[in-house]
Amino acid sequence: MLRKLLLFILLLCPALKSIANITLPAIIGSHMVLQQRSEVMLWGWCGPMEEITIHTGWDNLDYKTKGRNDAKWSTKIKTPAAGGPYHITISGNNKIDLEDVMIGEVWLCSGQSNMALSASSGIKQAVDETPQANNHQIRLFYIEKSSADYPQEDCKGHWVVCNPEDFKRFSAVGYFFGKKLQENLHCPIGLIDAAWEGTSAEDWMPAELVEKDSVLRLAANKVWKSDEWWPSKPGVCFNAMINPITNFTLAGTIWYQGESNSDASSSYQQLFSTLITSWRKAWHEEFPFYYVQIAPYSGYAANDAGARLREAQSKCMTIPRTGMVVIYDLVDDVNEIHPQNKRDVGFRLANYALGDNYHIPGIVYKTPVYKSMKIETNKIKLFFNNAEGGLISKDGDPTDFLIAGSDQKFLPATAKIEGNTVIVYNPEIKDPTAVRFGFSNAAVPNLFNKEGLPVNTFRTDDWR
Repeated sequence: MLRKLLLFILLLCPALKSIANITLPAIIGSHMVLQQRSEVMLWGWCGPMEEITIHTGWDNLDYKTKGRNDAKWSTKIKTPAAGGPYHITISGNNKIDLEDVMIGEVWLCSGQSNMALSASSGIKQAVDETPQANNHQIRLFYIEKSSADYPQEDCKGHWVVCNPEDFKRFSAVGYFFGKKLQENLHCPIGLIDAAWEGTSAEDWMPAELVEKDSVLRLAANKVWKSDEWWPSKPGVCFNAMINPITNFTLAGTIWYQGESNSDASSSYQQLFSTLITSWRKAWHEEFPFYYVQIAPYSGYAANDAGARLREAQSKCMTIPRTGMVVIYDLVDDVNEIHPQNKRDVGFRLANYALGDNYHIPGIVYKTPVYKSMKIETNKIKLFFNNAEGGLISKDGDPTDFLIAGSDQKFLPATAKIEGNTVIVYNPEIKDPTAVRFGFSNAAVPNLFNKEGLPVNTFRTDDWR
């Protein structure tokens, strides 16, 4: 009888509603970095119509909001210039104290294995760095590998102050990128690691963008292979590892991926462009997107699959606020798909961000790229962008040039540097028509600008 009476009272008395505690997504927590000079989102879950007060330590102001009828809350708060540590208190039916919050620059580090590899993976430079990986100004958020068929609202992870133990599993490329940013910008750096070995680009973008496009859908069927170590399904990494953090304000993204898409290089330009656009749409921000061109590797199935994938990546530089770093000179063994030198890869990405996004003067960060050619009798003269100071070759004349006549048969070419141009020829070819440079899977050319950045591989033809 007493039980029935209590049930009756609960049904009739609207004042006796269940009280829900405020909860936060994993990406919002103590030790986090919030993007400076921005209007950042704080959000979470609560009771419907629950009154919530957020007190921020940098301005000692109270910001008020209410829970919605879907038991969620969110509000935007302006952040000052870089600094900290600060304290944030979020109060409602319960109180959450966020300690040691920094204001600075936040970057997302994503891709497949060459982004994911860390000290725990045996990367020597990361292993050597481990004892000194104590830096209160660098904060790490490692997103645990997870996949989902539908977009998720939260992920697994937590912010930590950079320390040797947590550093061991963090992206080596991401860490060295952040380290150089911190040394040059002199502000806190927040790094988010969302990477998974073996994954294709399709895994990292909304599934419907692949499924509704016949070209991308066909290409996906070529590259996806069943494997026990990583997923092979559109959108599953985006849903579980990217979607949960799209409310968190970023300075930008760095990306290292492409090897798993080498079997469908002809569609990679469209695929990668779609991925970049979809991420910017998800964040409602055209943030900078800097990426690594895949390295030389002899093990691709087709004899120029890697070269064509690199070509597709190069074409994506036409997308506003993107930039690509070339790394073939950092490779020790072309029979290994995972180059060991992650430090200089991270540093080159950092230089691109410092020069392009932060406008730090005096940094040469753009690799030389093919601009045009001029046929001069039986020779071809090549012109380049980003080589104003001139070109150099290491250990002899420039290597890895091929030249062809109208018969489309390529032969090795002799190459000579003239200032910031290159003259190529082969005495057997009287009617030179096209040139290819480093256009093979395992080519490691020796041509650089005077600042030491390698000339991007290219071809002047569009022959099949």
